[in-house]
Amino acid sequence: MAMEREVWVKAGEARLGGTLAVPERAQGLVIFAHGSGSSRHSPRNRYVAYSLRMAGLGTLLFDLLTEDEEAEDALTAGLRFDIGFLARRLGKVTDWVFQHPELSRRRVGYFGSSTGAAAALVAAADRTEAIGAVVSRGGRPDLAGDSLERVQAPTLLIVGGADDIVLDLNQEALERLHSPKALEVIPGATHLFPEPGALERVAKLAGDWFVRFLGGALELEARP
Repeated sequence: MAMEREVWVKAGEARLGGTLAVPERAQGLVIFAHGSGSSRHSPRNRYVAYSLRMAGLGTLLFDLLTEDEEAEDALTAGLRFDIGFLARRLGKVTDWVFQHPELSRRRVGYFGSSTGAAAALVAAADRTEAIGAVVSRGGRPDLAGDSLERVQAPTLLIVGGADDIVLDLNQEALERLHSPKALEVIPGATHLFPEPGALERVAKLAGDWFVRFLGGALELEARP
């Protein structure tokens, strides 16, 4: 099992805290883009990241905002819904990954939640050759705007069946995606998937999607 370690991610002029863990011989790396008002310490995303590592994938959770930006956003809520800004920040982190000697040879995917899912889709649309897969958990893909039509990465949208408004928005966004795509609805689940077994189902669906399109650890693939 890969050990987590804290890293500092250079994203333009910003220096962002991150948590990196890469299993031995992992072929794929998943970068997490958290939702509004959250951080790399989100217990939901940390659980999903753990599950992905058990499937043989590397994970990078990072803070989309610096401490000063978080303080500003706590007062104004202006940055958490600035999808263009968040997508550019995610793109800079992706560039950091591809420049990192340990990570550069791995296929990269995005896992986005809430507004972070919109940022992931915009960033994927801007890096069509670099991003191998996208998964959205309770996301707002509608906020990606016209970038939806430009996404080429296989995209999985996961929504709670009781999250009515977000479910409608995801169904509409699915129609606008031209890449390989799927919508998975977790029956009875609400926006944060707190119901028994709901988050576990999210993690399983995400792991299967990323292993399919990014590849897990080589030793896992070699098993009959």
